Amino acid sequence: MTRAFLVVLDSVGIGGAPDAGQFFNGDRPDTGANTLAHIAKACAEGRADQGRSGPLRMPVLDQLGLGAAIELASGAKAPGLGAAPQGVWGAATEVSPGKDTPSGHWELAGVPVPWDWHYFPDTQPSFPPELSAAVARAAGTDGILGNCHASGTEIVERLGAQHLRTGWPICYTSADSVFQIAAHEQAFGLDRLLDLCRAVAPMLHRMRVGRVIARPFVGTEGDFTRTGNRRDFAIEPPAPTLCDWVSGAGRSVHGVGKIGDIFSMRGISDVVKGSDAKLMDHLSRLVDEAEDGSLTFANFVEFDSLYGHRRDIAGYARHLEWADARLGTIIARLRPGDLLLVTADHGNDPSWSGTDHTRERVPVLGAGLGARAVGQVAFADVAASIAAHLRVPAQGPGKSFL
Repeated sequence: MTRAFLVVLDSVGIGGAPDAGQFFNGDRPDTGANTLAHIAKACAEGRADQGRSGPLRMPVLDQLGLGAAIELASGAKAPGLGAAPQGVWGAATEVSPGKDTPSGHWELAGVPVPWDWHYFPDTQPSFPPELSAAVARAAGTDGILGNCHASGTEIVERLGAQHLRTGWPICYTSADSVFQIAAHEQAFGLDRLLDLCRAVAPMLHRMRVGRVIARPFVGTEGDFTRTGNRRDFAIEPPAPTLCDWVSGAGRSVHGVGKIGDIFSMRGISDVVKGSDAKLMDHLSRLVDEAEDGSLTFANFVEFDSLYGHRRDIAGYARHLEWADARLGTIIARLRPGDLLLVTADHGNDPSWSGTDHTRERVPVLGAGLGARAVGQVAFADVAASIAAHLRVPAQGPGKSFL
């Protein structure tokens, strides 16, 4: 029996989305955004030499077909990425009306989003009074702090001391369809924060807000630090996903990273969390230990959270090179019949204006099945292909490219 490993490099887009002009960072449309090509260009021009130097080096994924996928998706030639493809390679296009984590992951798992997400306006206050009042009631406080669009690290630095004095939760949002609540792990309490998010999530989900995110932090004024105990309370997918198809066939589905949160643990057998470095260790372990017929579904978020949103080109390049090297050691240990697919959920071009995701096509790169060009495919085709590889019944609009 075969196994499948679906690896999502969060935000590693390759440009060329045909509807990019309908998505914006501020007043600027995403037309022309290209996360990987622009990073490669910056590296080749010596503009990304902090902690690294020279052209972007990703020999493992490039040999699978990364450079060819970038050119297929957008027509761009990425400096340093020009190997002849030796794996499964192509580019995937999203149809869901969002450039966010749930939309991308659900569609990769076979379920395009059938509705428009709700986004909060970039005003102050950002939230309707009834929502703010409901959060305060659930928290047992007289009000909330924040009530605006903000960076998570910035707002904690700005309002953390006031939070400690008042006990009020810090509530904020972003260009994504999210409602985030930050609170001090000791002073407010981690369990209390998670209970608060759990209590208000149904109200936000009825509004078609994709996720309520708990953002715990620790420390004292001037030295606040977010912890690894983040928890996403996501709206459930509107139909069975790849995870449900595989688990429904009696197979195991191992989640690595925030996969459990994204799919509300539906169809997930078990999940591990941590930094990308720890998650790569878990993925490596599962290549050795995962059962025959199983699916391992992994998300590596730090491309997006640490480098894309912060427009850190050099940091993004360092992380790409690190991931490429680690994936090389993992691919070398695949068993005969295994399939490992590497893809992404959206773009987040660190050379672009603003701090939001960018609407882009994503790479589809496969190891374990030899060289095969699959061309332009749909996000949902990824799910159909994995289902076909695992020989489990598939649902939804996707078609296997294997």
